[in-house]
Amino acid sequence: MARSNDPFFWGLFSAGGVVAAFLVPVHLFLFGLALPLGWLQGPGYDRLMELARHPLVRVYLFVLCSLPLFHWAHRFRYTLYDGLQIKHLTEVIFAGCYGGAIAGTVIAAYLLLAI
Repeated sequence: MARSNDPFFWGLFSAGGVVAAFLVPVHLFLFGLALPLGWLQGPGYDRLMELARHPLVRVYLFVLCSLPLFHWAHRFRYTLYDGLQIKHLTEVIFAGCYGGAIAGTVIAAYLLLAI
């Protein structure tokens, strides 16, 4: 019996869902509404860049960027399988979805290391 890699991808899907549900809305509220509209005093660009250079913040931002991409990839994969009934393109869909998530993760890692 062949081993399946589905539990790994379901784990990434779950972790990405938690990050997308709890952390992304907070960031959207802060950086999309509260700070631009002046509801909160902003820390300033230099202070944010200094904060982004801290290793723990880089790990946090990496998780914030990468796990929701895998959540999207898994959800979109099964939407294409079940919603559009295109199960005959299994390998192409798998490579496209998770390849996109991996590419986004690599780009996020590169950008975070380049700060």
